[in-house]
Parts: sequence; C-alpha cells; structure tokens
Amino acid sequence: MAVDQSVNGIKRATQQRLQYIELMAYYTGVVTRSDVAKAFGISDAAATKDLKFYGQIAPDNLIYKHNVFGFVPSTTFEEIFTDLEPHQVLPMIAANLPFVGQTVEQNLLYGVNTEYLPLPQRLPNKKVVAQVIRAIKQKTKLSLVYSSLSDRNSSEARIIEPHSLVNTGLRWHVRAYSEDTYDFRDFVLSRVQQAQQLGEKAESNPEYDDDWMEPINLQLSPHPKLSEEKRQILMTDYAAEDNIIEFTVRRALLAYVLQRLSVDTTEDHSLNPNAYQLIIMNRDEIEPFAGWAFL
Repeated sequence: MAVDQSVNGIKRATQQRLQYIELMAYYTGVVTRSDVAKAFGISDAAATKDLKFYGQIAPDNLIYKHNVFGFVPSTTFEEIFTDLEPHQVLPMIAANLPFVGQTVEQNLLYGVNTEYLPLPQRLPNKKVVAQVIRAIKQKTKLSLVYSSLSDRNSSEARIIEPHSLVNTGLRWHVRAYSEDTYDFRDFVLSRVQQAQQLGEKAESNPEYDDDWMEPINLQLSPHPKLSEEKRQILMTDYAAEDNIIEFTVRRALLAYVLQRLSVDTTEDHSLNPNAYQLIIMNRDEIEPFAGWAFL
C-alpha cells in the first residue's frame, strides 16, 4: 500500500484523531464525520479535514459509502497509526478511549456496550496512594502502618522501599523491600492505613529483587477430568500449541496468575474441573515461587 512519507511529521493531536479513524473503521466497519467530531469535541468541518487528510496519507485504506454517509475499510486495509491487535483495542473499547489517556463517558465512542464485574473496591484514600507513588517515583523510603493478616501488631510502623505497583485484576499491591524482614514482598494497598514518604533515599532497587527480575515459563493444561471435547475447546480458547498453554511471567507474580486463572493447584487435581479448568504441568519448577497459591 502506498503511504504518504510525511507521516512522521504529523502533530501528536492529529495522530490521535487519525488513530481513532483507523480503529473505528476497522473494528466497527464504518467511520463517519460525526464519529470523529463527537469523540474529540471538534467541529464537523475539522472532522472532515481529518478524514480527508487520512485519505491522502493512506489512499487505499478507506472507501466512502453514500448509504452509510461514512468510510468503510477496503479489502486491502493496513493499519498505519494504530496497533489493531485485540490486546490493545479491547481495553480501549471497554474504557471508552478514543486514544490512550482520554476517556469520554457521555457516549459510546465505538457503539459497543461493555461491562465490568461489580467487584468491591480495594483501595486506600488518595493521600496514601500519592505517598506510595511519590516514594516509587523519587526512589525514597516509605513509612507505613499496615494491617497484616499475620499476627504482627498492625499499629507498628514499617519502613519499606517500594519500586513497583501491580494490578492483579482483583486488587492493587506495591512491591517493595522490607527493612523489617530483609526481603522483597508485596503490600496490599487497601491494607495501608497510613503512609509517609521519607526524605531518605532507598538503598535497594528492582535489580536486587530476584523474583521480580527473573522470568519463568508457566505451563498449563486443561484439567484431566474434563471431557476431551471440553479440553479441545480450552486449547482453542487459549490458542495453545502441543496441548500446552505456555507463557512467561515474573516469578513474583506467579501466585497471582494462578489465582486469577482459577488453576487447580492440588497435587492430585481434586478440585471441581468445571470451576478450576486448568492444571500446572511444571509444578516442581513453579511451586517454590508461588507457595501460598498451592493447596
């Protein structure tokens, strides 16, 4: 496909509108002037200009159709501005984003309803989150009062050196070096009662956190107690090859992945296969780094 070579010189704001045009056309089958105008709060004339500009850059990508008053993707359509892979696009559609960083809540930009599970919020107040993020960003120590499920007195202040935030899909936690236990561990944000950034620089960094830095291959397979038909459906569902669902994950995040995927971690695969549809194939390799997730 012939592409105008001036693409690299396009201003960022214009690129964002061209990305939306591309995504909208490819995934919904049509993009109109009013779509662009509504998504970015611009005039119809400005939206028309953007669509015309896109046509100049990629003349073979879009075709105008009078019956829909808009542009449809051609059979030779190739993306230029946007990564159109589902892992990029679906979160944008779910969050109603015309581009990363801007949410428009008053209308459905792509005309597609999406829904989230109504899970309870597990977050502290914004002052706590701000202190945690500042400590990470500025690489300083952090004093916090933390409600632990262990027997430790929750009113005692701890000193940690945080380096990363993690969203497990069920909760947020901060990965940090603990001066009390002399190791790296996770602190659930919703259990932080108080947090205060300290002026003292952190002495650790992520490179010292072996479980964070070291990746490991996790190998899963459909539960053996499922019927062969269900096993094959799962293999297709996960786009697995050679009957193995395999991917790489940080050792520090292994237990959360097993929990999120509802993996049967019992040695004899005794859990209900309809609720726990996957099992671990490389258990001996994985268990040392995800002990609490194993039954």
